[in-house]
Amino acid sequence: MNSFDQKQKTEFLKALMMEMPIGKYQGRKLMDLPGHYLAWFHRQGFPAGVLGQRLALVYELDHNGLLSELRQKIKAQ
Repeated sequence: MNSFDQKQKTEFLKALMMEMPIGKYQGRKLMDLPGHYLAWFHRQGFPAGVLGQRLALVYELDHNGLLSELRQKIKAQ
């Protein structure tokens, strides 16, 4: 069974909680971006670097129906 160490968990949460630094949704947490916006990035290409990696992760979570449950768990903490 796979288990994640604390560093991996921390990086995962950082990705979800990161604020969008640019664009129409500037200031929103990546986990709160609308699905159509994430899908647009997926079609157009994610930006280079950490932002692009984190957007790609959030897109995959949203696309696979996991993001809303994670969002609820994080906000309940």
